[in-house]
Amino acid sequence: MTSSIDLSVAEPRGPAAVPGRAEKPRGGGIRGRQGVAGWLFVSPALAILAVFLLVPIVFALYVSFTNWDGFTDPLRNRLPFVGLDNYKKLLTEPGLYRLNFMTAVRNNFYFVIIVVPAQTLLALFLAVLVNNRALKGKGIFRTAFYFPSVTSSIAVTLVFIFLFQGGGAVNTMLRWFGIKGPNWLIDQDGIFTNIYGLFGVHSAPGWARNQFLSLTWWQWLAGPSVGMCVLIILAVWTTSGTFMLMFLAALQNIADEVEEASLIDGANPWQRFWQVTVPMLRPTLVLVITLGVIGTWQLFDQVYLVGKNNPTVTTPAYYSYSASFANQAFGIGAAVAFLLFILIVTLAAIQRRIIREDVD
Repeated sequence: MTSSIDLSVAEPRGPAAVPGRAEKPRGGGIRGRQGVAGWLFVSPALAILAVFLLVPIVFALYVSFTNWDGFTDPLRNRLPFVGLDNYKKLLTEPGLYRLNFMTAVRNNFYFVIIVVPAQTLLALFLAVLVNNRALKGKGIFRTAFYFPSVTSSIAVTLVFIFLFQGGGAVNTMLRWFGIKGPNWLIDQDGIFTNIYGLFGVHSAPGWARNQFLSLTWWQWLAGPSVGMCVLIILAVWTTSGTFMLMFLAALQNIADEVEEASLIDGANPWQRFWQVTVPMLRPTLVLVITLGVIGTWQLFDQVYLVGKNNPTVTTPAYYSYSASFANQAFGIGAAVAFLLFILIVTLAAIQRRIIREDVD
């Protein structure tokens, strides 16, 4: 006697039985509701960014094409439109505006090419130092190295002013060794100019008297002034701690197996550092250099305290402020700000193209 078992499955009924047809969720679906809720949550932040960031940027761009003096109401009165005249005064037309702007660019250029490599190398050295397993009291050293980065830049600058003034602590220590220190903060002599003097070159040769962008080649090749060197030391000391933490985080993400493999291959400590550690730190290195380039071109607060009596430490950011609020030339100041923006974006793009971020 045999028995048969019915293995057939009942055919589903309703919309689900039709292949390729799914029931549409009501009310736009959960994804649609999530999208609306997401925009509602971020709308306050977007509104704040629009009011306090986007609108001022658009207004500043408009001001850069006008001759606004800062006294008339720009919302009620029509500003005198001058087109590209402000940009021409800064870039092409010989005059005081172009001279001051190019001087500020030269000062900031030397600041960038010295500070960025110095702070990067110092930050990497400090990160390797505090990452050493044999070092005791790592927390104390990390706090000490990072502390200048979180201290008020105004307070640190005031301390440096007291240290580097004519009768300050730095010159006092130099006198112990029989060295007469300069009046650091107001000294306008270029460092390279002083070096040229050691080889008997005390004045500009004939070819160096030719002008380029309202400055002579002798002025372009003078190097950073003594006063700018104070700001360079200040910047390297205060920013290295922040970049040290970035390098430290990257060092701690390197697997121990990588170091062990290099040891098995017979690499010495120097070879392990340059051929294993540094290549693996390349993404962090690109980030540090990019942030360094952007930050050094925005130098303002230290110059505000030091640069009033020394034009050789003026930067484009400070010149934009002084042209606007000291000389009531808000059109020129806004034009300087946007030229600085273009310069920073261009240099950052070139730097990232040269130093590519090799990430697998």
